[in-house]
Amino acid sequence: MFEDRKSAAKRTELSELGEFGLIDYLTKNFKTKNSSTIKAVGDDAAVVENGEKVTLISTDILTEGIHFDLTYAPLKHLGYKSVIVNLSDIYAMNGVPKQITIGLAISNRFSVEALAELYEGIHLACTRYGVDLVGGDTTSSSAGLFLSITAIGEAKKDKVVYRNGAKEGDLIMVSGDLGGAYIGLLLLEREKSVFKADPNMQPELDGNDYILERQLKPEARKDVIELLAKAGVKPNAMIDISDGLASELYHISTQSKTGCTIYEEKIPIDHQTFSIAREFELDPTTAAFNGGEDYELLFTVSPEDYEKIKDVAEFVTIGHVTDEASGIQLVSKDGNYFPITAQGWDHLKKS
Repeated sequence: MFEDRKSAAKRTELSELGEFGLIDYLTKNFKTKNSSTIKAVGDDAAVVENGEKVTLISTDILTEGIHFDLTYAPLKHLGYKSVIVNLSDIYAMNGVPKQITIGLAISNRFSVEALAELYEGIHLACTRYGVDLVGGDTTSSSAGLFLSITAIGEAKKDKVVYRNGAKEGDLIMVSGDLGGAYIGLLLLEREKSVFKADPNMQPELDGNDYILERQLKPEARKDVIELLAKAGVKPNAMIDISDGLASELYHISTQSKTGCTIYEEKIPIDHQTFSIAREFELDPTTAAFNGGEDYELLFTVSPEDYEKIKDVAEFVTIGHVTDEASGIQLVSKDGNYFPITAQGWDHLKKS
């Protein structure tokens, strides 16, 4: 009887929903029961009441073969990056990270010395960002390496920034430049393929330090939070760019019930990113929109706050927030309008 019912039941593939569709589907029946829970699922971090401040909590998992390839990712770099990607979520809430915990699953192909190298990177990130390692769990794995890090931070209640606060007329700004991490990944994958075909060939990576570091050893934008605070500016909405600019614009617009217009000529792209993208016959704008792992901050500010930060070199205005009916649009360099679709990195969608 059970077999018949099971075979008759509809099977929905994970790829049909994608990562964020799956999260929505699995959590739709969860309602918060505690008054201390201010924000649950749906932003860069959860927000929990904590006296005069709030506690921010965010977790990310890094899986060997999905998020990293140990063929070219040194363990020390991996340890560093695993912390950074979590701290970035805390900064995206306009908060300050304070502690992390680590969940680690390892197979017996890793030695104690190898794991010590991994933890050197974790220690370096904690030291550089003033974060304490306060606990975690370690277990065995039958297939590779899994890293799950939870970042815990804090913020004043009136300083927390969510994804859903964008307002029509807001300016859309981004820190740093975009697309470099993805182009760095393409370069590493190309050299890996060359090496597999002929192990005697040495990788050609010289002169590409910037985009390689963007992929292997990114930084969280602690300085952005400090610059905004110094200028006395609180963004209306903010998110970190982990899955690509298009995806993050979609999150802000959907949750804020707004649209947006982005100008292609304004998107900041480093010259090295641009050059290597062309070498791969890839549009650099596509890398910025859909590549991911830049860990820059995307935020919206009221026009009256623009004067306070317009001279900050790290901030680039790339567009403005519109009404919801206008949708999410890109104005190309030749002045044509195109709809922006969220095609950024999604772990569960089909390639």
